[in-house]
Amino acid sequence: MTARFLTLNTHSWMEVNSLKKLFDLGEYILEKDFDVVCLQEINQGIDSELAKAAPTYQPLESSPALRKNHFALQLVQYLKSQGKTYYWSWAYNHIGYDKYHEGVAILSKTPLRAKDILISATDDETNFNTRRALLAETEVNGKVITVVSAHMSLLGNGFETEWPRLEAALSHAQKPLVLMGAFNNPTDETGYRMIMDSPLQLQDSHAVADKVVGQHTIIEDIDGWEDNTQSLKVDHVFASQDIRILASKVAFDGGAAPIVSDHYGLEVEFDF
Repeated sequence: MTARFLTLNTHSWMEVNSLKKLFDLGEYILEKDFDVVCLQEINQGIDSELAKAAPTYQPLESSPALRKNHFALQLVQYLKSQGKTYYWSWAYNHIGYDKYHEGVAILSKTPLRAKDILISATDDETNFNTRRALLAETEVNGKVITVVSAHMSLLGNGFETEWPRLEAALSHAQKPLVLMGAFNNPTDETGYRMIMDSPLQLQDSHAVADKVVGQHTIIEDIDGWEDNTQSLKVDHVFASQDIRILASKVAFDGGAAPIVSDHYGLEVEFDF
């Protein structure tokens, strides 16, 4: 049976017209009926009103209390209002732009068991280099799988220590295994090769899928890629060898779905 996954670095509340873009994201999730969604740069205001209820949310000990304007909470609430229930969790990384709690999220149609993995050398919320990956076990088409949502640093700015830590943590993870997110290492460059050469024996969805659409996920100069002049693919989906990858498509590039972030997304169709 096939399953549809999506990953997107949302840029969250930093985007112009961010609420409209949240609804655009929600509409696309509804249209495509994704089984699992991984999101990065998921923010909430540090001093915003506390959320009153989040029945499908799994909190983590290291994450701050959920706020009413949490981007993923509002997305899940919108999806629920349209008749679609997602279970979800969120791992906290650091304070962003001096006013947000920033982290990574996973949404799944089925209940999940989540935990976070500190992959950075630092564990200081005021340090932009503090990074946690979010790992969740969930069920897709009756099969238990492990999904990881990650927002990693550039090579030379932390990736070279983050990846070995994540790799070690995943060495005994339940398979099938799917890693999704903003890895911030372009296809075929050194950091990407570290992932592809890993003993985890991962396959890149965009390299092996039967159908591939789109070639890049960022265009030139954006946050974190200042002075960049190239179109690059820095968002990836990696999967264990026991998964057949049918399609891998760049999303939210202004084609089938509107641009909603400074990153494009990536949607992948698997055969479990």
